[in-house]
Amino acid sequence: MEQLGRKSVTDFKAAPKHKMVLVVDNVRSMHNVGSFFRTADSFLLEAIYLCGFTPVPPHRDIQKTALGATETVTWHHAANTVEVVQQLRQNGYTLVALEQVKDSTLLNQLHLPAAQPIALIVGNEVDGVQQAVLELCQVVAEIPQFGSKHSLNVSVAAGIAIWHIVQQQFLAHE
Repeated sequence: MEQLGRKSVTDFKAAPKHKMVLVVDNVRSMHNVGSFFRTADSFLLEAIYLCGFTPVPPHRDIQKTALGATETVTWHHAANTVEVVQQLRQNGYTLVALEQVKDSTLLNQLHLPAAQPIALIVGNEVDGVQQAVLELCQVVAEIPQFGSKHSLNVSVAAGIAIWHIVQQQFLAHE
């Protein structure tokens, strides 16, 4: 692992994290949940909030895609997504929902305040981020798409958005 620059579990837990959390609003797929963990580990996110009926570790189907990231990434479960995002907003996080809505901001045009803690919110595979959560967000971002489907798997979309935000917010200032 050292040769590849990978952190041990102990090193990961001790490492400074990017001031960013991922809020998962009622996602059904355990494979998507595992992918969220792996992405959060990869980008040194502070935590994941698994909300509503989103499955939680431990489960073999989550582990299948997480590949051990459930052991490194801090995570919390909450029944109510609205309460989680309200608390994050009160704690100074800028709430960014990843969703396709009228008047959304294209991800490539998203400019967030420098060094601001960010909460990225992703939603259900069919219904997206619930309306009550969208109404609390300061920004709704959408990934530009050019094919016939105009949708991405939620874990893929989260990975793209996390990379963009980490690159813009944190890597540019390090």
